[in-house]
Amino acid sequence: MQPVTRFAPSPTGRLHLGHAYSALLAHDLARDQGGAFLLRIEDIDPGRSRPEHIDAIIRDLLWLGLQWDGEIVYQSERLPLYAEALEILKVGRLVYPCFCTRNEIAAEIAASAAAPHGPEGPSYPGTCRRLPEMERERLIEEKTHAWRLDVKAALRALAAPVECARQEERDAPAVPDPFRPLSWHDSNAGTVIARPALFGDVVIARKDASASYHLAVTVDDAAQGVTDIVRGLDLFGSTHVHRLLQALLGLATPAYHHHRLLVDAEGRRLAKRHGAPALADLRAAGADPRDLVESLRRGQMPAGYSVSNG
Repeated sequence: MQPVTRFAPSPTGRLHLGHAYSALLAHDLARDQGGAFLLRIEDIDPGRSRPEHIDAIIRDLLWLGLQWDGEIVYQSERLPLYAEALEILKVGRLVYPCFCTRNEIAAEIAASAAAPHGPEGPSYPGTCRRLPEMERERLIEEKTHAWRLDVKAALRALAAPVECARQEERDAPAVPDPFRPLSWHDSNAGTVIARPALFGDVVIARKDASASYHLAVTVDDAAQGVTDIVRGLDLFGSTHVHRLLQALLGLATPAYHHHRLLVDAEGRRLAKRHGAPALADLRAAGADPRDLVESLRRGQMPAGYSVSNG
């Protein structure tokens, strides 16, 4: 099967060298095997997405010589798909409304001597998960709210069919255990067992948007037939959550390729918030895009930049 990859930037700032590196890896993986390279604009953050950044993304990719296949997909035009997926999770009682503000969550974590912690820091303490049903219904009418994935309920739901199978086969001859833990394959890490509980009850639909990154990207990758996801190691942890959502929604699991990140001379990964030089700045300075792309393909970074060790 020919691979389908995608580059899916958020139009919240200008692309930098790290974006170019990730886009190039996704582009080349598809092109080297006669596959398709897609461009998706993840523009569902109403407070930060800007039309001028979308135009800049398109100019930067064309300057680099990275041509995508088909029409550009915009997440802002796909809101019904996310609402449908969220409804499936609601019907299965796998999500719950969360009315907490960030300050309230921080205060509860600070006051708890045993606040849950995951790989990315303190996890949501489950405040709204414990609300009685009548209280939830009242608050839904009165307050804005997000929707959180009830990870424990989700894992129980996935295990239920296995338990039924075991019950039915209790008196049957011994057979291999039908349970297989959720996993995915990464080209660098190999087979990875999904551990979504480490990240707590993540937000699936935000107060100011119909879907969070986790839900939207999972739905879109499946809907677009993406077979291979190329992205930075900073998103490796998110894959634990995405694998769970794929199982709950009955979606295919693509192959993953989490690549090392570009860092500056101080060892910081390139990021918009750190003021990483934009591709537009390189273009304005007269950089040759063909030389830049070929250098990135060889793993030769411009002076002052390197690829992280992991």
